[in-house]
Amino acid sequence: MAPNVEISIPTATTSHTSSPYTIYNITLRLPLRSFTISKRYSDFVAFHSSLLNQTNAPPPAPLPGKHWFSNTVSNPTLREERRQGLESYLRAINEADDPRWRNCSAWRAFLNLPSSAVGNGSATTSAKLHAAITEPGAVGTQSAITDPTLWLDCYRDMKAHLHDARLHLTRRDQETTPQKQHESSARAKSSLVRAGSLIGALEDGLKNLGDANADARSVASGKRGAWGSGNALGEGEIRRRKDLLVNARKEKNGLEDLLNAMAAKSRIDNAVASIQDKEALVGSASGKPARSGRVLGKETERTRELDNQGVLQLQKQTMEDQDMSIEELRKIVQRQKELGIAINAELEIQNELLKLTDEDTDRLEKKVEIGKKRVGKIS
Repeated sequence: MAPNVEISIPTATTSHTSSPYTIYNITLRLPLRSFTISKRYSDFVAFHSSLLNQTNAPPPAPLPGKHWFSNTVSNPTLREERRQGLESYLRAINEADDPRWRNCSAWRAFLNLPSSAVGNGSATTSAKLHAAITEPGAVGTQSAITDPTLWLDCYRDMKAHLHDARLHLTRRDQETTPQKQHESSARAKSSLVRAGSLIGALEDGLKNLGDANADARSVASGKRGAWGSGNALGEGEIRRRKDLLVNARKEKNGLEDLLNAMAAKSRIDNAVASIQDKEALVGSASGKPARSGRVLGKETERTRELDNQGVLQLQKQTMEDQDMSIEELRKIVQRQKELGIAINAELEIQNELLKLTDEDTDRLEKKVEIGKKRVGKIS
């Protein structure tokens, strides 16, 4: 039966300490999750002794021996040989038909496995094992990210946390009660904290992958098909992943700024409401009417962003504009009045002319009558 845990040692790195030593990064792959633990050769020696004491039987494969005249820190070829030997050692125990070594506590403690990780490969066992695993790269653990595939899995988890944070912020903006707004803010903050932890772990993991790439090139220069050549990343891929992390950090910082702005606005609104409630309470208790302030519901686009001094200045400017408009209107009315007076004078003159015309018409009619009478006498 195939084991429910796949074990490999894809890389071996050197510690950045005053006395450097070799670190073997053990990758454990599960149906739902993958994680990495880091061990020294001395840890393998102690683990081997514990296996012998608990099972009274040697493992299926021997533990690679210690070299007294050379070390793995300065000799990449020796480091690669030991990495392969340790990987074969763990795989032999994991794939052996006899489960006595996998059932002992030393095996579970060495690989950070729960007691339910051994046995059949059922979905329940895998789920329990997945739940017992700490997130890769978490603070305070030794599960550094040294596998490119594991790095991508963690990156997807980080993007999922950022997506959750954005959703919670959107819901907070839509909530109407302070309690629900606080709950949405807390969930968004939690998602952002997890995303920040994963971004830090991804940056460290990318550094480890870069170091492994450098070691792979140094080994490949002396030996074809050297260790790590299948797990090392190219320089272009490393730059691409660095750009992904830069964009992810910018997105996280933007969401944090948005969350802080929402929280600050909420505090200001609560403070304004408290002041208004206090003034209303003091005014009603003293029998005096409460001082009227600005009504937020009747704000306009021009006054919403102004303080009291700005509103006063805006009112003065508006009154000055109104005075200028009234002055222009007064001038227009004055001109209309002058035109009316001129028209009245013209009408009076026309009336006088009409009177003169009427008088001339009367005299002409009288002369016509006199002429008619004279014509009648002559005929």
